Amino acid sequence: MTELTKSDLFKVYNSKPETAMDKTTRVVRQMVDEETEKRDAKNSRLRNARLEREANTPPAESTTSRKKGAS
Repeated sequence: MTELTKSDLFKVYNSKPETAMDKTTRVVRQMVDEETEKRDAKNSRLRNARLEREANTPPAESTTSRKKGAS
């Protein structure tokens, strides 16, 4: 008699194959995630450039004049 093993007793069923809608959802989520990463990287780069520019420029003096109100 042959010796029974775990793989012989229990058949392993693969999960259902990926449907077209599942594939589309996966691809779209991947695209959106990539766009989000690119946008975050761009925002971070621009923010750092702005902060560096503000740190290197002296503050502008206020030269605004007040208008006298008509009373």
